[in-house]
Amino acid sequence: MDTLTADLFSQLRERLGESNYQTWISTIKSVRWEDDRLNIEVPNKFFSDWLQEHYREIIEETGSAIAGRRVSVTFTIGHYTIALPEEEAIPPAARRPVRQPISNLNPKYTFDRFVVGASNQFANAATMAVAHAPGRAYNPLFLYGGVGLGKTHLMQAAANTILQEEKKFQVLYLSSESFTNDFINSIANRTTEKFRRKYREVDVLMIDDIHFLGGQVKTQEAFFHTFNHLFDLHKQIILCSDRPPQDIPDIEERLISRFEWGLVVDIQPPDRETRIAILRKEAEYSGVTIPDEIILYIADRIKSNIRKLEGAMIQVISYSSLTGTELTLKTAELILAGIVEDEMEKIISIDQIQRKLSDYYDIRMADMKSSRRPRAIAYPRQLAMYLARNMTKRSLNEIGEAFGGRDHTTVLHACQKIENQIIIDKHLHNTLSYLEKEIRQAAM
Repeated sequence: MDTLTADLFSQLRERLGESNYQTWISTIKSVRWEDDRLNIEVPNKFFSDWLQEHYREIIEETGSAIAGRRVSVTFTIGHYTIALPEEEAIPPAARRPVRQPISNLNPKYTFDRFVVGASNQFANAATMAVAHAPGRAYNPLFLYGGVGLGKTHLMQAAANTILQEEKKFQVLYLSSESFTNDFINSIANRTTEKFRRKYREVDVLMIDDIHFLGGQVKTQEAFFHTFNHLFDLHKQIILCSDRPPQDIPDIEERLISRFEWGLVVDIQPPDRETRIAILRKEAEYSGVTIPDEIILYIADRIKSNIRKLEGAMIQVISYSSLTGTELTLKTAELILAGIVEDEMEKIISIDQIQRKLSDYYDIRMADMKSSRRPRAIAYPRQLAMYLARNMTKRSLNEIGEAFGGRDHTTVLHACQKIENQIIIDKHLHNTLSYLEKEIRQAAM
């Protein structure tokens, strides 16, 4: 790499930040300085269009400053190849005949049907980048966020795009539970070699809910070797979880490290504008006209879960289609009464409580679910259980499950212990009142 190009990359990294640099700039194949023109070669049209729209001016400005003259940028699409290490023989998977992709995908999950807002814009862009350049943009891609926020939609949209653009690719999409079951069955049936081939002879591996590998030592080891094999061959890996890698309880550090090798992106609950856009798009696809007052009613009451948001709209649409009656706000309120009440009751989640107390007491989120018992960890965990019982409508069993699978007696003991301490400890009473207030305000 020449000095001018090295300076260009260095300054772009500083100006754009590490995440944007790794996502978009690090994929550039070559840079050629030709008089007043800067020719930049990128993997495909997707990268060309994105860089043209979002970063052309910054690149031109930076390049001009480095060259000492005004330069204009041109993006070209090159043939992006990756050489295998010399000692790595080409595996049978690379020589295999074309086969049907081993995937179980929903064709409705596409990027066109994914509504983009401030809460998921980066996750959408990162997943699209992977879909248009699997194994070349960055690897692995790790998506995390709460239930029903669109992680599965994005993963399957990427899979559907890859299968459309790369006809010979094999894409395997499954849950971590399926991976675990396959591994257990391979041991029981003595078919471990078949298991290895299934997971190592693919071009793209996507695993949903990877956090469920926590605590499964042997399965983690199997996945560790699978990950290494695919990564070394530059095969794309996409994972999703309900929490960031470092917060997954009872999982090996070497796996956490690998999860963070590529890009880790979170998806937040949608803002009001995005919720309205999601509802309007759902109505548009159905071909049913939904009054704006009904759309606003749903958007203002279901805030934390896109799946529930879409489910509510589907119920309203179905009622209109089946009965042939004109929809009114009063009708929608009756149809959605149970859903809206349930959403309002569960607006404060156990996860929110755990995160607040983890931050307040400066412990890891993973410690809330771990079996570690030092007082610095056990005490905040007990306080979180107490608040979960008082601030949510979850049962003792549900609370215990959220704290690493503890039974209801453990939760009950923790709650009784804190209740007794509050009576004699005014400082604790004030602390819990403060934490409860903070949690409620954050949930509004």
